[in-house]
Amino acid sequence: MPSEFNQKIIEEFRANGGLVGGHFQGSSLVLLSTTGAKSGRRVTTPVMYVRDGDRVVIIASNAGADSHPAWYHNLLANPDVTVELGTETFAATSELIEGDERDRLYAEMVAIAPTFADYEAKTARRIPVVALNRAT
Repeated sequence: MPSEFNQKIIEEFRANGGLVGGHFQGSSLVLLSTTGAKSGRRVTTPVMYVRDGDRVVIIASNAGADSHPAWYHNLLANPDVTVELGTETFAATSELIEGDERDRLYAEMVAIAPTFADYEAKTARRIPVVALNRAT
């Protein structure tokens, strides 16, 4: 079950074709639905993204916390997800991105959302970068 904060964002996203106000106004958001690694339940989380060709790229920053977000653990257990992007919903498979490609994509996120540089500075963990590849 999403937190009350996330639930309000999810409802606003769906009611306004992917647009939200408040803290995330103007941000590129997707709704990511994963299968819980332990619970097996579907969980939906709003996540910022950048485009990389046909891929939607998300960052498991958890706002710079020392632990990965729950959705990241879910992806490791089950890489098949559902993505809501604007008014479109599609199935996708998640792929962990590493090395130079990870660094390039993280830098692209920082370019559009500088707080991601702060998140990286706050934690000793290497923040994962994940590509969501549309299922064919």
